Amino acid sequence: MAKNHRPNGAVVISGTSSGIGHATALLLDQSGYRVFAGVRREDDAQRLQAKASERLRTLILDITCQDQIDGAVVAVKEALGPEEGLAGLVNNAGICEPGPIELIGMDRFRRQIEVNLIGHVAMIQAMLPLVRQGRGRIINVSSATGRFALPILGAYVASKWALEGMSDALRRELRWLGIPVSIIEPGTVEAPLWDKTPDSIDMFPDEQIAGKNELYDELAAAVRDLMQRGRSVATEPEVLARVIKKAIEARRPKARYCCGPGARMAVLGSRLPEFLTDWVTEKILRKKLPPKLMGW
Repeated sequence: MAKNHRPNGAVVISGTSSGIGHATALLLDQSGYRVFAGVRREDDAQRLQAKASERLRTLILDITCQDQIDGAVVAVKEALGPEEGLAGLVNNAGICEPGPIELIGMDRFRRQIEVNLIGHVAMIQAMLPLVRQGRGRIINVSSATGRFALPILGAYVASKWALEGMSDALRRELRWLGIPVSIIEPGTVEAPLWDKTPDSIDMFPDEQIAGKNELYDELAAAVRDLMQRGRSVATEPEVLARVIKKAIEARRPKARYCCGPGARMAVLGSRLPEFLTDWVTEKILRKKLPPKLMGW
């Protein structure tokens, strides 16, 4: 399959075990890119490699572990040689730690920021010399919640808003060096999460404040239900992969790529007065307004 394609440069992608990263690694491999795909476990590496060409190389990569990041840089440099750099760095790895701000454990909140923000900064610092050498570009995968905050997802929202701000600053820094930076903003994405029933999506996974969950039970159940309703318009990871490929190949890449109806509504909502978006969000969560108003 992809063996017959002419190589189009080298790309490093984090978080390729499933979802957007997995689909992007396979699409770029099929399109002739030399893909370095970061996964956390060996079985994920084997599963991805079985679907790809011999050109794709997996890297055991936890972006919160500096030793593994440093090892990935060494591996990429050795594979490329002294003359070749990266055509792209796709920062896609991420997790979601749900829970109300009052109750979420601080260890989980720190973990959320560590993975969704600090890990990406560490990857950028480590890989940027190779991106500069290859006259490449950086793509950071954010979320519609980077524009529009939902309750019970405060830690996740905080990480994505921070990622958006960091990406804007980075884009303006690297503009001087001729390195584009793009943000991908998906709405709801079809993913293994949706194989769970609504009740099994635990909004209070390990909270330690006894007796207070009941304060947020009704709201958490409404957010769970909204997430499940979002599946009706969820974007397939392969669609997002094509958007990322477009951002890598565009002569003049956009600063932001908004993907899916939920993301477009989030952008619209971010431009409205806060009192109005607060009112609409509450009505939708209480099912007193059609979910179409929020793109679900």
